[in-house]
Amino acid sequence: MAVAVRTAPVAVPAPARSPEQRARERRRAEPRRGVVGGVLWIVALAALLGGVVALNVAVLDLNVRLDQASRERSELRASTADLQSQLSRAGTTARIDAAARYRLGLVPAEESTYVQLGK
Repeated sequence: MAVAVRTAPVAVPAPARSPEQRARERRRAEPRRGVVGGVLWIVALAALLGGVVALNVAVLDLNVRLDQASRERSELRASTADLQSQLSRAGTTARIDAAARYRLGLVPAEESTYVQLGK
């Protein structure tokens, strides 16, 4: 009868490496923190610059709208002044008198008659 015997694995010593080879292997194994950190800084700065550009565009849009509103306000003020001028001209006595004579054919009264009501 055959009996299987287990034996412990024998450790085979690794070939001897020079200190330069070990340092090279360590450098490859470790992630490059300088490159990863640099990329993160570039991404962060790009996001901040994008935010600054977006803010400047928003301010520019508001300035354009403010300029349009200011222009419209000055046009409305000029229109209001013109309408007030027309209203004051239309309300003068001479204009009303002329309109009554020529358009309606009215003539001014020769003499005024006053009626007094009893108290």
